[in-house]
Amino acid sequence: MSTASDVGKAQSSKLAGRALFERIGKPTKIVAPMVDQSELAWRILSRRYGATLAYTPMLHAKLFATSEKYRRDMWSDLDGDESIDRPLVVQFCANDPEYLLKAAQLVENKCDAVDLNLGCPQGIAKKGHYGSFLMEEWDLVANLINTLHTKLAVPVTAKIRIFPDREKTLAYAKMVLDAGAQFLTVHGRLREQKGQQTGLADWATIKYLRDNLPSDTVFFANGNILYPEDIPRCMTELGCDAVMSAEGNLYNPGVFNIEHIGDKEKTFPRVDKVLREYFEIVKQHNCSVASRTAMKNHFFKILRPFLPNHVDIRSQLAQLSPKHPFEEWENVVAAVEQAVLDIFAQPDIATKDVITTHAPQAWGGAYKTVPYWRCQPYFRPVNGVTADKRVAQQFADKDDVDIPSCTPSAVKRDADQDLESDKRKELRKEPAST
Repeated sequence: MSTASDVGKAQSSKLAGRALFERIGKPTKIVAPMVDQSELAWRILSRRYGATLAYTPMLHAKLFATSEKYRRDMWSDLDGDESIDRPLVVQFCANDPEYLLKAAQLVENKCDAVDLNLGCPQGIAKKGHYGSFLMEEWDLVANLINTLHTKLAVPVTAKIRIFPDREKTLAYAKMVLDAGAQFLTVHGRLREQKGQQTGLADWATIKYLRDNLPSDTVFFANGNILYPEDIPRCMTELGCDAVMSAEGNLYNPGVFNIEHIGDKEKTFPRVDKVLREYFEIVKQHNCSVASRTAMKNHFFKILRPFLPNHVDIRSQLAQLSPKHPFEEWENVVAAVEQAVLDIFAQPDIATKDVITTHAPQAWGGAYKTVPYWRCQPYFRPVNGVTADKRVAQQFADKDDVDIPSCTPSAVKRDADQDLESDKRKELRKEPAST
């Protein structure tokens, strides 16, 4: 933690806005803050697949400031290490400026900025009074941001959701910036858009904010990223500085490899390759309790399209927990590798291992059919209908057009949802998602 003298010196040299953005390399592809899932090992893997900036999982400021066990569980000596984990933004949820500052000061020497979560829509955030449930308390939000802006040695940033009214959203964004936020990330969904009600992010409102905020604002967009092609499309259509991905990244880290569009090994990598690479990272950085805890969740997401076709491996994985030795996890990894080797030994694999891009959709992008042995976005069914088809139906109802029949069988759930941590539920005060 810095002394008052240290903070004074840091404040005088602390970079703001555009200068900070340039110093960290003008990143354009960002790993979103995801509860228990954007931890150290996943950030390292994501950078290998093209991510140029990463956020930590949302951390509970009061718990981080007061509980040594919580800090041990969520943070390690390697988090924020200059050689493996930068640039890095650490995200906190909070409703008390004092606890937020104390928590942020514990990591200010291990990150490039500290972000305030103003977007978590989950019930636990409502009970804990943080995230998107501060959207009506502008004075408190301004106080939280300004406390870090004036007293922390590194810059403060913020991630928000939108209101139904564009003008109110614009006023809110301006307030956040005026309070001292140096980057603004806009998740183009309402607070109510979660779970089965997630739906499409509103790019039109994101663009409205970009067009009406000061031109030098460092502006990140979040929402509707399924495939690598969606990232440059988002940047072009919205005029944002960078694009943040949550579940798109969780199910396919290759979503960030936009420099290699057309190379399926980089943009839709084989699940066996990604699983092995991720597992070796976890083992190499085993001082990270958070990475070990998140491992099972990541295994299931990487293997999501694969496991329905290999239920024996799914059963094997389901029995594991963070307490099991790496040797037992190795058995699952090796089983996946063998299964994919068997697939590629088939004489007709060249005709099967093909990615098909379907017709452009009314929302601007196009769905793809990807072989199940490759990483790909997840389309979660609701009442038996997958989200891609629900979106198509919404546009068809609006425009009275036929629904394309060539959509893939699967669905994107907003990643700002995964609050699976038992320890958080136990404490009841912990972070939901961003």
